Amino acid sequence: MNITYYGHSCFAVEIGNKTLLFDPFISGNPLAAAIDPQSLKADYILVSHGHGDHLADAAAIAKRTGATIIASYEIAQWLGRQGAPKNHGINHGGGGQFDFGRVKFVNAIHSSSLPDGSYGGNPGGFVVESGAGNFYYSGDTALTYDMKLVGESVRLTFAVLCIGGNYTMDVDDAIRAAKFVACNDIVGVHYDSFPPIVIDHGKAMEKFRAAGLRLHLLKIGASHKF
Repeated sequence: MNITYYGHSCFAVEIGNKTLLFDPFISGNPLAAAIDPQSLKADYILVSHGHGDHLADAAAIAKRTGATIIASYEIAQWLGRQGAPKNHGINHGGGGQFDFGRVKFVNAIHSSSLPDGSYGGNPGGFVVESGAGNFYYSGDTALTYDMKLVGESVRLTFAVLCIGGNYTMDVDDAIRAAKFVACNDIVGVHYDSFPPIVIDHGKAMEKFRAAGLRLHLLKIGASHKF
């Protein structure tokens, strides 16, 4: 599996010949100014919750690519009304089988409202299982003991965890989350985009190393193969 980071919590994972794009927020993110959201490939777009910094570009990319939206029922329906042509609504504990593998929607502790103020359903994270490997994306969340259920149910190749603090887990809680999900390779997201979530990269890397974990802080536009 190949992961490419596009800033904030937006990343893409290539599984075989399919591209899964997560939480596309590029327009409005000054750190991602060099990325053209309309150049991104997507066969599926997975949205963790309704905040604008996670779905700003979702409808436009879906309309251009024909990608299938995978999100909570409320978000899938809302994006459909914005013109996204294919929508698969899910809810906690559920999921679906797709041509790249299986997706399960799991718990996250956060909030979720859509850009127009309407109800965004419950926030969540995703567990993706495929023949190429498995991974977990936490979405925006506090540390929760429910993460242990992920670690007990699936062996992960890598996990994508929010680390910026203030609105989500910080570095210390993300280290505990990595232990809960039993995964040593962590891709950090949801940091540096806004002043309250700027982190010290060196200190974060050292804390993860001291815990016996590998933290990957990818540059925007950079890729890593697992």
